[in-house]
Amino acid sequence: MLINLSNHPFDQWDAPQKQAAQAFGECVDLPFPAVDPAGDEQYVLQLAEQYRSRVHQLAAQSKSEAVTVHLMGEMTFTYALLQMLQVDGIPCIASTSERMSVDLGNSQKETRFIFVRFRNYCKV
Repeated sequence: MLINLSNHPFDQWDAPQKQAAQAFGECVDLPFPAVDPAGDEQYVLQLAEQYRSRVHQLAAQSKSEAVTVHLMGEMTFTYALLQMLQVDGIPCIASTSERMSVDLGNSQKETRFIFVRFRNYCKV
């Protein structure tokens, strides 16, 4: 099973990303939290711990033996949760993309992101 913990629900992914996700089995969305920019480090750790529990709950409900988390979003929360899930032995991946930008003039820009692949988060 793939737990999609990002701001981009699975049903809005493009075909190549959905196809790549099939390698992980069923995909379940876990919406990324709105991380308060005024929150301190303790706040981020507490929020990450809540989501760690939610990941474990989804994993326990799954019929799949293997669970992977697609983890993309606000960096301090992502880093904290990534460390927790790595300790728990739950693999996490990021989606990589090619950024295509067009300058529209008048200080406006149009940006498209083209999915390339999933990449494992590195352990040091």
